[in-house]
Amino acid sequence: MSPRQTARASLAASLLLAGCAASPSASAERCPEVPASPAIAQTAPPASADGPMEFEKYQLVLLRRGPRATEIPEGELEAIQKAHIAHLDKMAEEGAIVAAGPFDDQMDDSFRGMCLYRVGSVDEARALAEQDPAVKAGRLRVEVMTWMTAKGYVAFPKAKPRKP
Repeated sequence: MSPRQTARASLAASLLLAGCAASPSASAERCPEVPASPAIAQTAPPASADGPMEFEKYQLVLLRRGPRATEIPEGELEAIQKAHIAHLDKMAEEGAIVAAGPFDDQMDDSFRGMCLYRVGSVDEARALAEQDPAVKAGRLRVEVMTWMTAKGYVAFPKAKPRKP
């Protein structure tokens, strides 16, 4: 596995386990150890005394520094940032995004932030994320994957329902 694949698998595993850690009633049966392999999404969830574990699926969009991030003139950055925030607000208003925000204190500063979409497919999330003016300008680029968490462990009380 390449260092990039290892980093992505570690991030995905951390986010999966964060859903388990968020619940004080989480048990070892409902939140098993995550294998080092990114093949976790390919396997059936483990069974517990309550029956098979059910997952909720989201589309995780990692925002990384883009190919033109250092080339954009200072005067354009503020306008691009405002347009970026407006895009995220629109996606949240439409119910496509349930959570988003920047990163801090990360070892790899090319990671700028993340958006958690609830649109049903990686392709749709990628298409929406690529409409972001910061992505179009090359300030950011996106990596998109499916994130799964045990059903009922994570809630987004401020997220709006998806508009058709």
